[in-house]
Amino acid sequence: MNRKILPYNRQSTLNSFFTMKTYVMTALSIIAILAFTACGGADESSDRGDSTANQSTSGLTDFEMEHGIGPVNEVVELGELDTSLAEEGKAIFNAKCTACHKPTERYIGPAVGEVLERRSATYTMNMIMNPDEMTKKHPEGRKMMQEYMSPMPYQNVTIEEARAIVEYFRTIEMPEKEN
Repeated sequence: MNRKILPYNRQSTLNSFFTMKTYVMTALSIIAILAFTACGGADESSDRGDSTANQSTSGLTDFEMEHGIGPVNEVVELGELDTSLAEEGKAIFNAKCTACHKPTERYIGPAVGEVLERRSATYTMNMIMNPDEMTKKHPEGRKMMQEYMSPMPYQNVTIEEARAIVEYFRTIEMPEKEN
């Protein structure tokens, strides 16, 4: 009996083991990716039947679309100008907002003197108090983020302080625009 004994090649065995392990891990990864992407859940737009409207509003209510996302959940009526409240708002604005905003011109953020011509007082107050969520979820907030490329920092402003700032905005006179 003349049998030839082949030498045991440990490296070859390890290579085949790791090659097989690589194939198995790759296959499992592909299956996992397919499973997670296939289980995306029901789209809210299928309930409403209006997918384009849902994409632009991000599931916001009509009130939130008009008045923003934040702690102010009722329409703020401005009424007569309160000069003492406006003075208080100016002091708060100077302390917390002038690093990024100027009253009558664009700076790091938009000029605030004409903000109430474009947005409601409620929207403005929600933006002041809840800038992070507004720039992430509200379409107008996202547009502002794209335009100014600088997030508005959270300044820990109360509802009363935000109302005073809005009152100050009402007193700002914008210079005449050149044609």
